[in-house]
Amino acid sequence: MIIALLSSYHRVMVIYVLATKVEASKMTDPTQDVLRIYQDMVKNAHANPHVVKGKHDAGGQEMNVHVADLDKAPTREDADAALAVLRRWATDVTAEEVATLDPLVSRLIPGQEVSNYPALARAYPDAFEVDDEYKASMPDLQNGPSSLIKGAKQQIQHVGISNFRLPIRFRTRDGDDIRLETSVTGSVSLDAEKKGINMSRIMRTFYKHAEETFSFDVIERALDAYKNDLESFDARIQMRFSFPMKVESLRSGLSGYQYYDIALELVESAGVRKKIMHLDYVYSSTCPCSLELSEHARQFRGQLATPHSQRSVARISVLLDEAGDCLWFEDLIDRARAAVSTETQVMVKREDEQAFAELNAANPIFVEDAVRLFTEQLQQDDRVSDFRVIASHQESLHSHDAVSVLTEGDTFASESLDPKLFSTLFHVG
Repeated sequence: MIIALLSSYHRVMVIYVLATKVEASKMTDPTQDVLRIYQDMVKNAHANPHVVKGKHDAGGQEMNVHVADLDKAPTREDADAALAVLRRWATDVTAEEVATLDPLVSRLIPGQEVSNYPALARAYPDAFEVDDEYKASMPDLQNGPSSLIKGAKQQIQHVGISNFRLPIRFRTRDGDDIRLETSVTGSVSLDAEKKGINMSRIMRTFYKHAEETFSFDVIERALDAYKNDLESFDARIQMRFSFPMKVESLRSGLSGYQYYDIALELVESAGVRKKIMHLDYVYSSTCPCSLELSEHARQFRGQLATPHSQRSVARISVLLDEAGDCLWFEDLIDRARAAVSTETQVMVKREDEQAFAELNAANPIFVEDAVRLFTEQLQQDDRVSDFRVIASHQESLHSHDAVSVLTEGDTFASESLDPKLFSTLFHVG
């Protein structure tokens, strides 16, 4: 590592001198001779800054090296000669010997331009154990000083992890437990002077509660835990899952499981907590205008015509009243079904398909009708405070969709919408 201590200029000169002496001495042990020559140069340079004497192995002749020549700028020819000798030496010794001289020398060898330090262990160390002292020595950039912050030193409202999944038990309205694969999003606010958070703490904290039957009370305990662990003022948890519910066919007496996308969300901001439930309800919408035009064709021209209808989705989000009773998943689904009865079917025979056509004809709705019908049902439930209804009728007539948004209260009021909001309402069968 001796040469590495020199400046770049003096490093080139020393390599040149070494290369000259290597050529002259016809070294049998290149590594030792290179180090010996350099040590002699340094030692003698202090005693006599002008002359360094060394014995020529072949004839015992003395060789003068004028250190003052180091002040002379090396030529391209000097550098080429030194590089050639250094490369020849490096190709005949081990990588460890090269690194002992200077790790950067390895990059001068053709084919090893991107090599780095001495050969590292490649076998996984099964027996290695991490103790407290070792952990304390490991870098932790996320908890580093504010000087490491990149960009504006601003508070971040949400920082955390999204879509870590685990099986969670939920209680159904009839008192049974059901275990569902759940996608969890956890985030906290980050103070302007803090670099970042250790995101794995959110997962570790949540796993401590993962075996409990979940309710909003359990979610609150999990939020308290990781909020304190990460020393944050605000925190949020959202849990998404697909909830199965058995539904009867319209006329055949068959039944099957309908799956409902549900999300539970607990938000704490400025010391205020809000409990929110989201439901995606999928239904069929028959266009009232298309229905009337089809009937007109039959009456006036004897022409068979069918109105257009399409799969439609309503995303219903409700703020739960803290003083109210429990709003079960099934309760919110029942409210949606009472508002718009043309829910898509699971088990269907011919009599069910005919019944579904009759049901659609009896309940034609525009997208504006849909959000108002859902609103009417939500307003009748004392357990619901603020709410938002987003409806998307994915048209079979047009190449675009018909959409509508209705909110009540401050919780969901917003002047701006996520540009991708309506594209998330597509439900693929």
